Amino acid sequence: MGTESKAGGGTTRWWALALIATAQFMVIMDTSIIGVALPQMQADLGFTQHNLSWVFNAYVIALGGLLLLGGRLSDLFGARRMFATGWLVLLVGSLVAGLATNVGIELTGRAIQGAGSALIAPSALTLLMMIFGANPKELTKALALYGAAAPAGGTAGVFLGGVITEYISWPWVFFINIPIAAIALIATPALMPGGAMGGRGSVDIFGALTVTLGLAAAVYGIVRAPEAGWGSGETWIALGVAAVLLVAFVVSQAVRREPLMRLSIFRTPNLGAANLAQILLGGAWIPMWFFLNLYLQQVLDYTAFPSGAALLPMTALIMLGMIVLAPRIMGAFGPKVPIVAGLLILATGMGWLSQIRPDGTFWVDVLPASLVAALGMSLAFIPSLGTAISSARPEEGGLAAGIVNTSYQVGSALGLAAMTAVAAAFGADQLGNPQALTDGFSAAFLGAGAIALVGSGIALVTLRRTPAAELGKDTDVTTT
Repeated sequence: MGTESKAGGGTTRWWALALIATAQFMVIMDTSIIGVALPQMQADLGFTQHNLSWVFNAYVIALGGLLLLGGRLSDLFGARRMFATGWLVLLVGSLVAGLATNVGIELTGRAIQGAGSALIAPSALTLLMMIFGANPKELTKALALYGAAAPAGGTAGVFLGGVITEYISWPWVFFINIPIAAIALIATPALMPGGAMGGRGSVDIFGALTVTLGLAAAVYGIVRAPEAGWGSGETWIALGVAAVLLVAFVVSQAVRREPLMRLSIFRTPNLGAANLAQILLGGAWIPMWFFLNLYLQQVLDYTAFPSGAALLPMTALIMLGMIVLAPRIMGAFGPKVPIVAGLLILATGMGWLSQIRPDGTFWVDVLPASLVAALGMSLAFIPSLGTAISSARPEEGGLAAGIVNTSYQVGSALGLAAMTAVAAAFGADQLGNPQALTDGFSAAFLGAGAIALVGSGIALVTLRRTPAAELGKDTDVTTT
């Protein structure tokens, strides 16, 4: 990527990692912090029960759909530039969402937030690889700290959302981003390696539009199917439009001279397999987290604050596993073993969670099984993430980061949509009926466990054995 000098050394590098981890924390937190605030937002802004879920979907679809564009822009214009631009866009979106007076403005703000996060996420990973990629041991530690920020952000979102909504007001679930974004904008020039721009090239707007709108249509069709019916015209039209748009995206990438996503990148050993592992990991983990929170609140009658606190042991174990356990296993066996084992352990935890009872308790029905699931997540996430990024050529680090982030977000959105349909089919839409709710949530846990189990089997077959020492060995870590 041009003539570049070494990234900052000593303490500066670890402060840079702290800012990169904060970026990951914020990207994930913004998916979960709105959950507890939704009823008040519905009353104040005029959302119907049908379209309330789009407060979540508008963010996730913009994030998942634009991540590839964010990775491409990071490669073309420099990771530090896109990192700072993303924080600015997130700040603006948070301000719009917090000041919204109607549904349209609110959803616009959430989509802008998602677009900002789509610029932040791939550039953050690229910067991490630039700073730490020369030292495989340090890279593994940096990826572990970065990965641990994701579950911390998810749980903090639930916890902070409850506190802010109860003791301040719902707009502050968005306003909380503003001072953090301002600090990030000030700190980025001092902490992050600048680097030369990746070179000249075009930006594939058609590709970005087709993949984003295609994902939006797919999520809409799946989310609406339980209410509209899987055989309804609305469902089939939405899924048909999604298929046409996504096929158009793939075809355009195959024929464009400078595509948003070079399809041949998936011929790189382990890159496609690691991204598939991330898709299935997100498709299993996010439904588990979502329905576990609902079980705590709607069946065990926890309020928002203790419900968020109940997820803290699981989050603590994930962070410990990602920082301490996963790097040691990778160092001894390479990334394949923890990916396969982690997905299998996650599936086991899901199966255990499916045994929840309508008159259950946190200590018996939730804590042990959730800790098993958390252990599996902590083992699989970092190895699959690191393998997906380090498998690409150095000059395509932003593209690889965009692809792996997209994989996880798309898997999360589609997995949650599918398990929501499963839960509804088994009674989870019967509010006030603990037995029906428990049956629905149990079915969703089993379905998510099946996704993790399939993921373990696919990873076992498709991943090549790679020594941990090879992660990042070809990564360009120099800057101007």
